[in-house]
Amino acid sequence: MAKRVAVIGAGVSGLSAIKCCLDEDLEPTCFERSDDFGGLWKFTEDSKDGMTKVYKSLVLNVCKEMTSYSDFPFHEDYPNFMSHGKFWNYLQEFAEHFGLLKYIKFKTTVCSVTQCPDFSETGRWDVVTETEGKQARAVFDAVMICTGHYMNPHLPLESYPGIRKFKGQILHSQEYRTPEAFQGKRVLVIGLGNTGGDIAVELSRIAAQVLLSTRTGTWIFSRSSDGGYPHIMVATTRCNNLIVQVLPSCLVRWIHQRKLNKTLNHENYGLSIKKGKTEKFIVNDELPTCILCGTITVKTSVKEFTETSAVFEDGTVEADIDSVIFATGYTFSFPFLEEPLKSLCTKKMALYKQVFPPNLEKTTLAIIGLIGLTGSILAGTELQARWATRVFKGLCRIPPSQKLMAEFIKTEQLIQRTSSPLLLSHGETSS
Repeated sequence: MAKRVAVIGAGVSGLSAIKCCLDEDLEPTCFERSDDFGGLWKFTEDSKDGMTKVYKSLVLNVCKEMTSYSDFPFHEDYPNFMSHGKFWNYLQEFAEHFGLLKYIKFKTTVCSVTQCPDFSETGRWDVVTETEGKQARAVFDAVMICTGHYMNPHLPLESYPGIRKFKGQILHSQEYRTPEAFQGKRVLVIGLGNTGGDIAVELSRIAAQVLLSTRTGTWIFSRSSDGGYPHIMVATTRCNNLIVQVLPSCLVRWIHQRKLNKTLNHENYGLSIKKGKTEKFIVNDELPTCILCGTITVKTSVKEFTETSAVFEDGTVEADIDSVIFATGYTFSFPFLEEPLKSLCTKKMALYKQVFPPNLEKTTLAIIGLIGLTGSILAGTELQARWATRVFKGLCRIPPSQKLMAEFIKTEQLIQRTSSPLLLSHGETSS
């Protein structure tokens, strides 16, 4: 009898998990709280359901040659960097081609995932779900959590004195869909990641002025490289990866910085990495031009707010701000898990190979998609799901939990020691 696997979430990670379960003759049941698959890639006009969705103008940062699932390439007529709509169409084609949709239960929320009384022997899980107000309970041999990074918007209002007095509009980038509502307004975007850069550029075409605040700075990559080929396809090679592993990290950074500053002197644009800050990279083809044209003004981090203004760390003041958009990222959580497993799973460093929690007697719980990659998340989740399903089936093995926990505790103690305020280098602050 095939082992039953509960898959939580029907985004790109969930689709990978379902497909890999079928490849290993496992029996998947996927629970998706929305009414469609695709996760954040299914565009909607609003976020009333509290789920993170893409904004209307979003274009992929990774080219199609490096984005597809291994056994389902894109159509030749798809552009190298496609819109979110075309990407969702690809996911639909993938799901229909491999018959994945019949394994998904839509409008179903997972309430709890707990170990069965005989877990130490069987590794089975008791899963409680709710569909349209009705609860159901089922037992599964394994669980794959595929809910991703973008669960809960991180809105750090407490870090900005005076923000409660600010009379303008305040929103998180999760709520942003289209620029029309910001016509003729002065907008402050806080946070310079890929989302913050994209939103600032789009608003610069319609707003009176866009202010872009960054406390770290960032390196900017273009989608195209020498000769017009996709940059990520040219840069991500086995040879370049070997060079990065062999050369000292300081030399690798110097080479990268020299090349990036040859194209765009980041210091002249107010984008250079601040001393003591971790290096960041974003993909944006238009931001430098917008800064040159004055439609976007790069600012330092915000020191405080008044009723209508923002005071920045460099002492400058910007008055008559109408809207503040926090592009400050997300926090992830697993509310359906019990402690201590819930807390352990939210620590990426705790997961064995960033997939398996180390404190379980049986390796029947896998976290899929909770990773950061240079390339496409699809490739990463597919490899994770392949490995996890083979572990569930008994074809692959991982070290016992006692050894994994000992390694985790040792790593955590080392991080705590090196993070001591007495050991921080000059200019370094906590994030």
